[in-house]
Amino acid sequence: MTELLPHAPLVPLDTDADAHLRRTLRWHFGAATGSPFWLRIAPTLDFDPVRDIQGLSDLHRFPDVSDQLRTVAVEDLIPAGHTGAPFEVFESGGTLGAPKRVVDSVSRGLNVDWVSTVLDAHGFPATGNWLHVGPTGPHVVGRTIRHLAQRRGGVAFTVDFDPRWVKRLLGSGRTDLAGEYRAYLLDQVELIVQSQDIKVLFITPPVLEALVGRRDLYERLAAGLEGIVWAGTSISAESLRQIEETFFPRARIAAIYGNTLMGIAPQRPRLDGDMHPAVFRPFFPQSVVELVDGHGAPVAYGERGQVRVHLLSRDMFLPNVLERDTAIRVRPAPGDSVDGLADIAPLPSQGGARVIEGVY
Repeated sequence: MTELLPHAPLVPLDTDADAHLRRTLRWHFGAATGSPFWLRIAPTLDFDPVRDIQGLSDLHRFPDVSDQLRTVAVEDLIPAGHTGAPFEVFESGGTLGAPKRVVDSVSRGLNVDWVSTVLDAHGFPATGNWLHVGPTGPHVVGRTIRHLAQRRGGVAFTVDFDPRWVKRLLGSGRTDLAGEYRAYLLDQVELIVQSQDIKVLFITPPVLEALVGRRDLYERLAAGLEGIVWAGTSISAESLRQIEETFFPRARIAAIYGNTLMGIAPQRPRLDGDMHPAVFRPFFPQSVVELVDGHGAPVAYGERGQVRVHLLSRDMFLPNVLERDTAIRVRPAPGDSVDGLADIAPLPSQGGARVIEGVY
């Protein structure tokens, strides 16, 4: 059960955010180090990214170029100055059309390492095997969970899930087939749980709720489970309470919020006085997350705004991306300076396209 813990959230990087931004821009727009993608865009801007962008408040001057990630050659995204570990390519879920592609070498690993320390603060088991029930393939979350399991002394079993296929089923009204697919996933979970010791489960709320409905599987898993990480869709406060207090009272439970473009923001340990059961804290300043109104201005604390992200990593620079999600802006926890996000929910529609949530 997730308890109130006295810890302030762990601060990932003791770095001046504006200085981090300026270093990032010098790297990505440097003639010898920058990516072909940004070096092509630079002459089209009405400002000099290195000279004129001095702080986070200047990032709004950049256009949102994320739509170009649907078609740009991924080689053009890799900084020319890179000489380290190989890059990998990951894709967004394609909720609003063709997927967007990003590249990453080591930056997201830093994010995951920090998330592991936050799981420590939640009281997650330090060792043990994980079971990942979610997307792998082109989706970065598969590598994330594998990295987390390995970093914490275990191995990661995987039940692959294709969210695009389920979106197609739901979008065309074939809910019976979507339900059959979910049952197929649980069949695979059952085969793993019958013979393997699983300490931590990564899963989405709809699949977790379906799992609880299979009594034998639920009882066998719950008997040994010490941690659950949920993500992917929103969950009601009442459903979360039941999962924590009724179905898995022995397990630590925490959530992560994130996506292919921004990285991941883990739920920080609950604090006395929290108004929301899950408050997410981004990996700042590599991931800068704002909640804005319809004019692009930050909303007040306690108000809901649309998620706008800026990815400021050495592997990739991506400013001003308006996401399909909304959230409540939460004041930083004591000892921290970064806003929290709570009650994540999708926009009703975006760009004329219907957003399908709860797909896995």
